[in-house]
Parts: sequence; C-alpha cells; structure tokens
Amino acid sequence: MVRELADDDVPIAVACRVLKVSRSGYHDWLGRPTSAREQTNTELAKNIREIHAESRGSYGAPRVHTELTLGLGLAVNRKRVDRLMRQAGLPGAYRRRGRRNLVNVATEDDLVGRAFTVEAPDRLWPTDITEHPTEEGKLYCAAVMDAYSRRIIGWSMEERQTTELVVNALSMAVTRRTPDSGSTILHSDHDCHGGFAKVCAELGVRQSMGAVGTSADNAAAEAFNATLKRETLRGAKRWSSPREARLAVFKWITRYNTRRRHSTLDYLSPIGYEQQATDKVLLAA
Repeated sequence: MVRELADDDVPIAVACRVLKVSRSGYHDWLGRPTSAREQTNTELAKNIREIHAESRGSYGAPRVHTELTLGLGLAVNRKRVDRLMRQAGLPGAYRRRGRRNLVNVATEDDLVGRAFTVEAPDRLWPTDITEHPTEEGKLYCAAVMDAYSRRIIGWSMEERQTTELVVNALSMAVTRRTPDSGSTILHSDHDCHGGFAKVCAELGVRQSMGAVGTSADNAAAEAFNATLKRETLRGAKRWSSPREARLAVFKWITRYNTRRRHSTLDYLSPIGYEQQATDKVLLAA
C-alpha cells in the first residue's frame, strides 16, 4: 500500500506515518527479491487481463480459468483465478436472473416440450428474433441454432421484422447443413409471421412452436439472444447506427461459434464441440 501511495506522489514518510509502517521496515521489504509466487501471480494476471480483454469483458472466472488450463495449458487453481480477477477489478458479464414463466403450457404445435438436449446434430434448430435499438431506428437479427452444439448455423439482419428475415436465416442454415428432409425440427415462438409454415415445408424442416407468452418454451434461443445483447451492447442502451450494430453482431456470432466457451459443452466452443464429436467417431471407426 505504501508503494501504491508513493506511485501517486505521496511522500514515503507521510505514507508510512498514515499506515503506521516504519520507514526502515518498508525499505527492507522493498529491497527483498520478488518471490516465485509473486512472479507467477504477475504472469497469471497478465494472461488473465489478455483473456478478459479478448472476450470483450464477458468472461468471468470460470471461463477465464478454463482458457488458462485448456487453452494455455497452465496448472492454476480456480480460486486463485477468482482472487486475481477481483484484485484486478475484472468482472464478467453476468446474466440478470428474472422470473421464469412456468404457467403457460405447450400447444399442440410444440414438438419439443422444452427438451433442448439432443444427441446428434441437425435434430433440433431453435430460432428467434432479437431487436437491437440504434440512434437511427431498430435492427432485427434472426438466428438459427443447432441445439446439439449451440452453434449458430444461420442468421439474417434487417431493419424491418418480416417473414423474409427469418426465411433468410433458415435458408442459410439449410444450405450450410443440408439436413435430411423431415429429420430436423425448427422450433420458434408464436411470433413468426404468416406464410412461414409453407417455407418450412419447402425447405424440408418440421415446424414447431411454443406456447404464447412464455420464454421457457424457447429457452435455448432466448438465452442466446440475451447473451448476444448483453455482450455486444455491454450496458449501453443503443447503437449509433444499424451499420455499427450489424458489424458488432456479425463479429460476435463469429467469435461465439469459434472461440466462446460454453459450460454446457464442457467449456468447448460450439465448433470445437462438433469437431471433438467428429474425431471420436473417426477414432472409433
């Protein structure tokens, strides 16, 4: 603490007197060589700041710890990471927990029943639309997720919320994944626009819809949208322009798929999780 005050131009004699530390004791401590643990903590703190900055401030201690151990191969205790992050003032972007709507029940159109865990790719694709306010109006983003890996396989951004917005996102997903006709369920809420059922049939996916007025029936997509807005806006109320929002969302989705670690995927990224599954199949063959 004396050193910090001295760095702020407080005379050492004054700092020692205020903190009730002897000047000779302080100078003796100052002359001691840095311990191995202090050196390790300094290097760890540097790595932590780099990981936190690369995540745009979104990673908390669990994901930073995973990046240190799995990404960099360092042997470090989770509690140590948590302590060093607190000392450096590096919080993660935490979700505000709201009240879940468990009142409404699924409709006859719901083929999922809130079961968003699947055993293979392209079995279940949750989709939803999120609104991004800007100084020049609103930007809407429709995203299609593969529930198996949480990977975003299709997305579209427009300044109007239309059927075409969702159709473009679904078309990208179908082009990228080419699922067998009828094998994939596309799950959404009841806000999808008219005519969408016909498009689903033409593209070979089975449409499923949750109950009106509940987010729990489309929890996977809702959670993604909440994370997207939280980690891109980072507390701001709106973007300066739709163009700025488009660039930020595109960059974030790219990082989400390739780099962002998910606790539900053993702290792998969506693409990393899919690759791991593919490698296991190849090894077993």
